[in-house]
Amino acid sequence: MTTTPAEVDVTAASEADFSALAEPHRRELHVHCYRMLGSFEDAEDAVQETFLRAWRSRDTYAGRSTFRAWLYRIATNACLDLLARRRPAPAAGGEVSWLQPYPDSLLDELPGAPADEPENRVLARETIELAYVVAVQHLAPRARAALLLRDVLGWPAREVADLLGDSVASVNSALQRARAGMREHLPAERQEWTSTADDGARELVRRFADASVRADIAEVASLLREDVRYSMPPWEGLLVGRDRVVADWTGHGFATMTGLRVIPTSVNRQPALAAYQWEEAEQAHLPLTIDVLRVSGGAVTEVTIFGAEQFARLGLPARLDGDER
Repeated sequence: MTTTPAEVDVTAASEADFSALAEPHRRELHVHCYRMLGSFEDAEDAVQETFLRAWRSRDTYAGRSTFRAWLYRIATNACLDLLARRRPAPAAGGEVSWLQPYPDSLLDELPGAPADEPENRVLARETIELAYVVAVQHLAPRARAALLLRDVLGWPAREVADLLGDSVASVNSALQRARAGMREHLPAERQEWTSTADDGARELVRRFADASVRADIAEVASLLREDVRYSMPPWEGLLVGRDRVVADWTGHGFATMTGLRVIPTSVNRQPALAAYQWEEAEQAHLPLTIDVLRVSGGAVTEVTIFGAEQFARLGLPARLDGDER
């Protein structure tokens, strides 16, 4: 007779039974760690550490909370330990040099919100967008844990206080500071940082792609909002304003770039464009950059560019054969 995960005694589980119980939670734990850390790779490390710690301490599981909540406690502490060892505070001005994109294909593995709770689906999308993840990185580690556990996961303040070893009053105070910090780093109006998927936004992204292929800097500039933000992790810099962004792109040869192909994709629940450059020696287009866009109010309001090293993780082709777009 096969033992189901629900019937497993965690404290006495075999390695195989424990794995069967823990593995279904891997993706959601990874997303939680990604929000905490801002880096896909660091989140991988944190989840591996979480599973190792959980296995080693399985005899301490007393069943006072769900197994899922117990794993979240371990994962949060693993992230806090990693932050204490590795992570400096972000530089002034909004730069998060360690930021990495999260593949939508992996986000699709998350359990879906109930159909009658659309606000949960909206929350899950908005809190994985790059603007939100970047804002979280500016919070002190324990404050970001309080914010994510309370506002994203919906944990009661008492459970968060127990996890952090603080009082409920301390957690509520940290949460207020965290929310204030988020307001400093997010666009003022919620709808301004929420990606849209309407026909107008899709057409804007298509025009941006076409103009990029033609290296039509004037057309690209016309699609940018006046206060557009541009960053290119791990480069530690943030440019704000259409004129500054266009000047930077022009200075780096965008207006003279030829031989590009662009394919649409999406990461962090945002529209993105994967650009490939023609390489004569390879007789193929090879990965160049991934432009992740935030679109609102009929304009591109933020552009975050990642390098070719992200293509494989995002499930993008390693090359495009032929010279046709």
